[in-house]
Amino acid sequence: MVDAVPMIVPMTATLNDRRQRVCILGATGSIGVNTLDVISRHPDRFEVWAISGASRVPELFAQCLQWRPRFAVMPDVAKAAELRQQVRAAGLPTEVLEGEQALCDVASHADVDVVMGAIVGAAGLAPCLAAARAGKRLLLANKEALVVGGGLFMQAVAEGGATLVPIDSEHSAIFQCLPEDPRTWAQRVDHIVLTASGGPFRDRDPATFASITPDQACAHPNWVMGRKISVDSATMMNKALEVIEARWLFGLTPQQIKVVLHPQSIVHSMVVCRDRSVLAQLGTPDMRVPIAYGLSWPQRIESGADLLDFTQLKALTFDTPDARRYPGLQLAWETLLAAPGHTCVLNAANEVAVEAFLQGRIRFDQIHQVNAQTLSDCRVPAGAAESVANLLALDADARRVAQGVAAGCGGPA
Repeated sequence: MVDAVPMIVPMTATLNDRRQRVCILGATGSIGVNTLDVISRHPDRFEVWAISGASRVPELFAQCLQWRPRFAVMPDVAKAAELRQQVRAAGLPTEVLEGEQALCDVASHADVDVVMGAIVGAAGLAPCLAAARAGKRLLLANKEALVVGGGLFMQAVAEGGATLVPIDSEHSAIFQCLPEDPRTWAQRVDHIVLTASGGPFRDRDPATFASITPDQACAHPNWVMGRKISVDSATMMNKALEVIEARWLFGLTPQQIKVVLHPQSIVHSMVVCRDRSVLAQLGTPDMRVPIAYGLSWPQRIESGADLLDFTQLKALTFDTPDARRYPGLQLAWETLLAAPGHTCVLNAANEVAVEAFLQGRIRFDQIHQVNAQTLSDCRVPAGAAESVANLLALDADARRVAQGVAAGCGGPA
């Protein structure tokens, strides 16, 4: 393991007796909605103190009506004004804030105990960093925060004394299989195995991928997720990003992270110990389980998920990912072994490529082409990963390059 990586959680982290004030960044997405569902089952333990949404004014207003948070934030000024008008007309006590800085302000506010970082993409980096520096219990569902700025992010966690708990089902599974004391991990763990469902095209002929539509790519067989994450699952770029995330969360070398296909999504990931024992976390594919664990760690609370019935399991199967079907997966190890900053480029390129696919500007099979070509064409300067400003500049440059690559793909036939 990499000794320089800070501990994932301080050993003193624990819940106190009063209700925990929760800030949910990305409240209208699937993770945010599931977080609110778990909180609704424990009104004596949690209070919704702040929520944010990117663009869905009706959904965020409905959440304001139900939860009456102290703050609601929308990055877009016009959307915030629309929400503010509705909140005032309803006589709610919620104050509507606007802009990117407002996300950081509520995430780091002195009154906040727990921050759910569920904003999709690089946009979640700054508010998650703010929460880490302020020493919050940070439930990290935004894998891009670590993909873009892993070293800086873990440094902020250590220096701020934050409690970092992963929410991705795979990383939560690894976390649940590890001892509570991170100082023992290096002596116990040989490697980890991240499981992947394989998405909706795990049995489809790769020769037909050019005709895949956005709706087909978003129809995940096991999980209910947003459209961007669903496409990432179909290409398995979500797993590539999770490999990068795991390197930072658990202090692993790239060689200590393996990936296997597990179509049933029952075994959520595994830890292979030095004595060759294998510890696995199993459960129904329901994001409320890792969310409940993150909210209550090191305790456990009711999540609302169905109980796993072993008598109904016909088989648990595992296989090696097919490189023809998932060519982007290998980019995880390639960028981790390259100079710092390349993972930032990969994330930016993938966000551009997925958006272009969802908008019908490129084909499904061209997503990998955009990602690989952007990595080849984008210059990563020395010191690119040494500051947030440098990373944001690199992110912007990578997006510009990726847009050019996508424009040159020709798009759907």
